[in-house]
Amino acid sequence: MSQIERTAILGGGVIGASWAALFLAAGRSVSVFDPDPNTEGTVRAYVKKAWPALEELGLTDHATPDAIRFVPTAAEAVADAEFIQENVPERLQIKHATYAEIEPELCTHAIVSSSTSGLTLESLQEGWSDPSPLILGHPFNPPHLIPLVELTANHATGSDVLDRTEAFYRDIGKVTIRINKGMPGHVANRLQAAVWREAVHMAVEGVASIEDIDKAMWAGPGLRWAAMGPTSLFHLGAGKGGLKAFCDHFKDTFNGWWDDLGDPRLNDDVIRQLVDGMDAQAQGQSTEGLSAQRDEMLVAMQRATRHLRT
Repeated sequence: MSQIERTAILGGGVIGASWAALFLAAGRSVSVFDPDPNTEGTVRAYVKKAWPALEELGLTDHATPDAIRFVPTAAEAVADAEFIQENVPERLQIKHATYAEIEPELCTHAIVSSSTSGLTLESLQEGWSDPSPLILGHPFNPPHLIPLVELTANHATGSDVLDRTEAFYRDIGKVTIRINKGMPGHVANRLQAAVWREAVHMAVEGVASIEDIDKAMWAGPGLRWAAMGPTSLFHLGAGKGGLKAFCDHFKDTFNGWWDDLGDPRLNDDVIRQLVDGMDAQAQGQSTEGLSAQRDEMLVAMQRATRHLRT
C-alpha cells in the first residue's frame, strides 16, 4: 500500500484549517479551496499558530508549513490529490454540489473523507454518480491535537477505501475507530451528549454549580477516561473478578442511577442558566484564552502519555 503524499482540503474553516496543519506536519502537500476570499490569510495564520504545538508533539520532522497552496475551485484542489478531506457546511445541498463538481476531476483511487458530524453516509452518497471514493472520517476538534477519527463505510464504499483511509490516518498520528452501524452523532458525540445531559440536569436542579460539575469531571472520571474507556476502567474496578464481578456487585446501584438520570431540554431558561454559570467560571477570560489553555494541556497530556500507548 503506497503512502499518500498529496492531499486537499475542501472548506477552510476551523476544522479544515486544523486538518491542513496536521497534513502539513505529516509531510504532505496540501491544496485548499474555500469560497471565502479571506481563507488564505486565516488558514495560514491558523497553521502558524498550531505549528509550535505540532513541533512539541514531534509531528513535524522533515515537514514544512509552506507546502500549501490555495486554489479558486474545488475541482482544481482535488485534481491531483490522493486524499481529500471535505469540511464544507453541514447542508446536503452544498455538499452534493461540491461532490458533483469534484467527482469528474478525481484521480484514480482518490479518497474523499467527509468530516461531517451530523449527516449520514447514505445521505451524502446521494450526491454521487459513483459513491465508492466517499467515506466518513469524523474528527474531534481540534483535529491536529485530538487523535480520534471515527470512520464509517458501507456496501457502496470502495472495497479498499476503509483500509486505505485507516492506514493514512494512522500514518499521520490519528487513532481510528470503525463505526459498524450509523447513528446520529456517531459514537463519541453520543457519549458526550449523554454526559452533558446529566451535567445540565444537575445544574438545573441546583445539585452543584456549573464550575463544580465541570471540576468533578476533569478532576475525577475525566482523568481516568483519558487513560482508558469506561468499560475497561470498571473491568479493573473489581480486581481479579473483572467486569463480571463489578456488574454483579453494582448492577442494582447502576440500574437505580440510570432510572434517576435527568432528561433536560435546552430551552431559553436553561440556556441562560448555563451561560451565567459558564460566565462565572470563566471569570472574564476570553474564549481565545480558554482555547489556548485547553490546547496547552492537550499537548502536555499527549506528550506525557504517548510512550505508554506504543
